[in-house]
Amino acid sequence: MKPRKVFKGVMILICVMLLVSYWFCLPDPLFQTPYSTVLKDRTEKLMGAKIADDGQWRFPVVEEVPQKFEYSLLEFEDRHFYKHPGVDPFAIGRAIVQNYKAGEVVSGASTITMQVIRLSQRDQPRTIRQKIKEMILATRLELTSSKEEILSLYVAHAPFGGNVVGLEAAAWRYFGRSPDQLSWAESATLAVLPNSPGLIHPGRNRDALRDKRNRLLKRLLQENVIDSLSYDLALLEPIPNEPLRLPDDAPHVLAKLYTGKEKGAVFTSSISRHIQQKVNQVAERHHRQLRGNEIHNAAIVVLDVKAQKVLAYTGNTNNPNEGERNYVDVASAPRSTGSILKPFLYMLKLNEGEILPHTIVPDIPSQFSGYTPKNFTRTYDGAVPASEALARSLNVPAVYMLQEFGVPKFHYYLNKLGLNTISEAPEHYGLSLILGGAEGTLMDITAAYGSVAAMMNNYNAADPGSRTFERQNFTFAKNEKRSSDPGESFALNPGAVWNTFEAMVEVNRPEDESFWRRFEGARKVAWKTGTSFGYRDGWAVGVTPEYVVGVWVGNEDGEGRPGLTGVRVAAPILFDIFDLLPETSWFSEPVYVMKEVEICRKSGHKAGQYCEETDLVSVPLPGLKTGVCPYHRRVHVDEAQQWRVNSSCSDIYEMKAVNRFVLPPVEEWYYRKSHAGYKTLPELKPGCGDQEIASMKLVYPYRTSTIFVPTELDGSQGKTVFEVAHRGDKARIFWHLNEQYLGETSRIHQMPLSPKPGNHTLTLIDDNGEKLEYQFKVLGR
Repeated sequence: MKPRKVFKGVMILICVMLLVSYWFCLPDPLFQTPYSTVLKDRTEKLMGAKIADDGQWRFPVVEEVPQKFEYSLLEFEDRHFYKHPGVDPFAIGRAIVQNYKAGEVVSGASTITMQVIRLSQRDQPRTIRQKIKEMILATRLELTSSKEEILSLYVAHAPFGGNVVGLEAAAWRYFGRSPDQLSWAESATLAVLPNSPGLIHPGRNRDALRDKRNRLLKRLLQENVIDSLSYDLALLEPIPNEPLRLPDDAPHVLAKLYTGKEKGAVFTSSISRHIQQKVNQVAERHHRQLRGNEIHNAAIVVLDVKAQKVLAYTGNTNNPNEGERNYVDVASAPRSTGSILKPFLYMLKLNEGEILPHTIVPDIPSQFSGYTPKNFTRTYDGAVPASEALARSLNVPAVYMLQEFGVPKFHYYLNKLGLNTISEAPEHYGLSLILGGAEGTLMDITAAYGSVAAMMNNYNAADPGSRTFERQNFTFAKNEKRSSDPGESFALNPGAVWNTFEAMVEVNRPEDESFWRRFEGARKVAWKTGTSFGYRDGWAVGVTPEYVVGVWVGNEDGEGRPGLTGVRVAAPILFDIFDLLPETSWFSEPVYVMKEVEICRKSGHKAGQYCEETDLVSVPLPGLKTGVCPYHRRVHVDEAQQWRVNSSCSDIYEMKAVNRFVLPPVEEWYYRKSHAGYKTLPELKPGCGDQEIASMKLVYPYRTSTIFVPTELDGSQGKTVFEVAHRGDKARIFWHLNEQYLGETSRIHQMPLSPKPGNHTLTLIDDNGEKLEYQFKVLGR
């Protein structure tokens, strides 16, 4: 009895071991092969793919198999697929008989499950031993996987000729469409290929492939899977030729995925393939024109503000003839920002209550501790409303506003807005921060405007939290939930944003769009351009409640070109993009965080007692703390208003009080050139004592005590032109340098001087006795 028990126990142990070995014999995961990285749009349409690391076009496994292909495949490969347990005894018997009669192997009896096992164990010899192993593993696979899962594995890993693996890659490579759009003839063609993948070859085996396909179609007709009409039409369809190129609508988005965690996966993006293709067409149309001026690169970003998604992303132009320069994703590359950040400064100053929407700002030749900004046109208006300075993108007023606001504070808020490439310390940039002294990416800048627009969309008068800016995360993923970064937030009055967008609407559009207001239903867009120093970068950004569009144009290598300005090269692209987008609306005025205030029409400040022309203007609530107009004042003149007088030289009953808009001398000197209605103050009547209002101010040198006198080509000392502004049109000014008389000037007060290195004192006296002294130092060679 004991030997029998031992024998029984050993057999049980062997059976258990065999069962355990059988259960764990299947590799996990079954396939160790790399997959292509696949990009799809928000409606699951293919937009591009990167080849797998082993050089095969092999798309990741998908759950659903198109019905036409499934019927065709099962009819051709495995009619009893849904009935057998992984091995088909009837097929094995049939194969034995067929092979015996033929005297060679003509039928393998492999089920689809067995073929899945064979595909997972690549480069294995096709022997009887290997066939038995495949049978065992096939039955094991059937125990833990559904028939649908097994079929999906086969469809994803079957060879379709060349380096094409899997149905989805084959459908796109041979027919240029997704598997679910294949016809019966196309499905049958692909169903017979895994059995003989070498049949798909341009220029040969066409007849053999056609015959094989047609035989399968005949069987589908006999099995009543297709009707006679479908059969006849299918026979007329051609056999595919050489493989087609896969869609490549958003290569730079795909490149981002290929180097990220999405590598080897199917990524369903937020991008609209229809809009992306239209954007690409606009980019290429303009690119063909820009190439004539040796401008080779452009990038476009379109954001869906309400969904917080990227709707289109063209990282560069697509021209194979231009080599590597088109592969650079310039939409994510830091570039000089030019003037594209000016609206943020205007918005922040309104938010801080430092200005009102139309407060005038100096626009005169200026120097700030060695930094000398100039307007693009090299002209100056003396003083301009801040809103107009923004709309006209004037540089000098922007620098004045930044100087008052503070570079460190502006730098802080730019980082809060998401411009993280501005990573150096504030003093590294200085005042040039507002004029392109820093670098930003098109994606970051467009997203910053998108975040501000999203805040306006979400504003709710009853919710104090909606008055806080939070940086929004604009993502490429369709199913990723909307999110923001609470850590990057700050209090922002929606009225400041609304005033900023209204000022941006006034920016003069390109020539083709210049009459947009005349058309009923014309699209209202807040937009801004920017141009970097040396004509290297042209920017344009446009904002509506629904969309933000950002455009960059230039050369990837930083080469500047004549005429490469934002308004000439980027703005036309911007408005062409808006023309292809759906209809848009406009932001609602946030009346509960604004208040109507009486504003001085000329100065833009709150009206004071001497302002005669005023307007009611809605201003953000922080603006209520600004002061009254400092430029309107009451002056006393004689009855003819020829002279300015005071009690020291005129009887009170002979004096007349008038209100005048009085700018400082330099601002006035430039302002009156473009404002014919500006009235200068009458000169002070001789003998009327001290001036209470200065009549003279130095134009150049301005705000500096150190100057450099250049040396001419012949080695002689050059000259520096000193310039003075005077309120009086007929005033004479007497010039003295170091107490030595130099001469006099009238009307145009300029004096070329060549002082030697060292300290000097310039003394100016007008014919009314007003005196102006200026001390300066001349640097040596």
